[in-house]
Amino acid sequence: MLAVVDDDASIRKAVSSLVRSAGYSVRLYESGEAFLADDTLPGADCLLTDIQMPGMNGLELQLAVAQRFPGLPVIVMTAFPKPVLRSRALAAGAARFLGKPFPADELLEVLAEVAGPPA
Repeated sequence: MLAVVDDDASIRKAVSSLVRSAGYSVRLYESGEAFLADDTLPGADCLLTDIQMPGMNGLELQLAVAQRFPGLPVIVMTAFPKPVLRSRALAAGAARFLGKPFPADELLEVLAEVAGPPA
């Protein structure tokens, strides 16, 4: 299962439609806090999170996930792919860093590499 965390409902919907069409199951969260509060975790195989969000940002969520769910792959995405953000995310253990907008096939390739093929 892919967990998608983004405060933008249109991004959550678009990513969900794409990955479901490829055979992945997905859960959507509007914030890092909502993701961490989900009692069904650690059922996720991979986390895809935005960086810029109100409250807990994606880099803070990435660090919290590393502590609570070691080994859970994290893919970080942002509409502001500045080199410093990329460096921080990758240094903190992100499996991949994607700049928005990204091609659909790029996300599916990254998911196949990071989370494996759909179940």
